[in-house]
Amino acid sequence: MDQAEGASRWRILAVLLGVIFMSLIGVSIVNVALPSIQVGLDADQSDLQWVLSGYALTFGIILVAAGRAGDIVGRGGIFLVGVGIFTVSSIAAGFASDAMWLNAARFVQGIGSGLLSPQVIGMIQHYFRGDDRGKAFGYLGTAVGVSVAIGPVLGGFLIGAGGPELGWRLTFLVNVPIGIIAIILGMRWFPKPLFRKPPQATTGGREKPASWLWSLDPVGSILLGLALLAILYPFMESGGSPLWWGLLPVGGVLVWLWVRWEQRCPRLGHTPMVDLDIFRTSSFTNGTAIMTLYFTGMTSIWVLVALYVQDGQGKTAFESGLFGIPSALLSAYAAHWSGRRVNQYGRRIVIAGLFLALFGLAASIAVVFLHEQYGLSVWWLMLSLSFIGLAQGAVISPNQTLTLAEVPLEYAGSSGAIMQTGQRIGTSVGIAVITAAVFASLARWSWSVAVVIGFGMISLVVVVALAMAFKDQRDRRTLIADKVANAAADQDLQTPPTFVGDNHF
Repeated sequence: MDQAEGASRWRILAVLLGVIFMSLIGVSIVNVALPSIQVGLDADQSDLQWVLSGYALTFGIILVAAGRAGDIVGRGGIFLVGVGIFTVSSIAAGFASDAMWLNAARFVQGIGSGLLSPQVIGMIQHYFRGDDRGKAFGYLGTAVGVSVAIGPVLGGFLIGAGGPELGWRLTFLVNVPIGIIAIILGMRWFPKPLFRKPPQATTGGREKPASWLWSLDPVGSILLGLALLAILYPFMESGGSPLWWGLLPVGGVLVWLWVRWEQRCPRLGHTPMVDLDIFRTSSFTNGTAIMTLYFTGMTSIWVLVALYVQDGQGKTAFESGLFGIPSALLSAYAAHWSGRRVNQYGRRIVIAGLFLALFGLAASIAVVFLHEQYGLSVWWLMLSLSFIGLAQGAVISPNQTLTLAEVPLEYAGSSGAIMQTGQRIGTSVGIAVITAAVFASLARWSWSVAVVIGFGMISLVVVVALAMAFKDQRDRRTLIADKVANAAADQDLQTPPTFVGDNHF
């Protein structure tokens, strides 16, 4: 497996998981640190919004181009470049003297995360096969779950230990030692060379060396980046001018132009950023749709819970973080369990996970209602949200395994990045739409009613994702049946027919 056999694969995975753990803790810690940042840097609400949105925007824009760059010139090298950028920008954020400096550092941090994230999926695809691939994705899901659980608690501890001025800076600087260790171990353990020459390109039937520029499909990268910017920006500035929504049709046009360009690239002798034929693979298309829908709904849960328990129930930010700990730990366990069994049970694990999500949402609605009507303790949400954690572990990692199972390895990074881009779009759209509906409901009803409305909207999105999961299961059965029928037909052509009496078998 390209100089990465046996135990070395697991060492590579350890580096990948350590960095993902670092980057996700960085995201969850920042959510807790926002009030301290506001005080420490005298930042306004717009500044705070861009502390979150700026990172998410550059992360989403660069994902697919970074994934394709890794496919072409080396995933290990691009990964370590991303880790380096993320680490340096974490230092810059930790020493920020004003909000503009911090937001600039966050933009760069998003670029670093966007460079490294698709390489993780691509390298797991490349170095692991069969049951080991499911286990590797399961470990990835475990790292996600544990980081989500630890992040808010660690953030609260650092802010408390460092005080209002130093504490929030430590939430960024904590990334630095992890990043440095990951770079050292990656340089030592990743297969060499870290970067490789681009493949040969063909023009007019003649083979010629492909330049770095055309190998990376700069036209496609720019078109897709601008399209994602136009689509994501209005949702991140949803509280701003209504004119920003005019970017959505512009984004649609840019997506169309990108598709046309990607179709034309091979005819010009260039390598496209994305092989659009992968969308003819139903497992990839269905799985990407499931992931996009899941993130459109489910990521809003934690935003609503934080708003409800803090603004609606008067809890502290630290107490708000405690509500998600059982869910995150169960998510880590479920991801590990399902990763080992995804090849045995297939799409049924994802379907079961989506049913668990619906049950957890219904239970959470019941807790909120009983709290409003009969004074039930709001801390019962920790139990109902635990089912959400089980759902996350049973959906995300297995779905990644199933979605990418039939994708060619030469497009593993860019294909994984497309799936991650769907997650980013789903997250941005879902949070903007669902929170807007909740705040609109507050104008007439209580926090409890508004949150129930939000949970109800999330449930509708999960139902659509469940329908897509059943569709994928049906498509897989149809594909298997067709293969069996074709194999039987080939066998009939090769074997003389047998006659018993008047019956033809």
